[in-house]
Amino acid sequence: MSTEARLVALERRHAAVEAELQVVVSTPSGDSLAAANLKREKLRLKDEMERLRE
Repeated sequence: MSTEARLVALERRHAAVEAELQVVVSTPSGDSLAAANLKREKLRLKDEMERLRE
């Protein structure tokens, strides 16, 4: 997989995690553990995207 293709895949996953996070935090009984895990995953993806862009 080329760097460009990997970056596109990471961007798509990042957007999907963001959408999932929005659903979790917008529900009245939002699971704080799930939200924390999603935030951590989102940050990991962002860090990896930054490394590829360097």
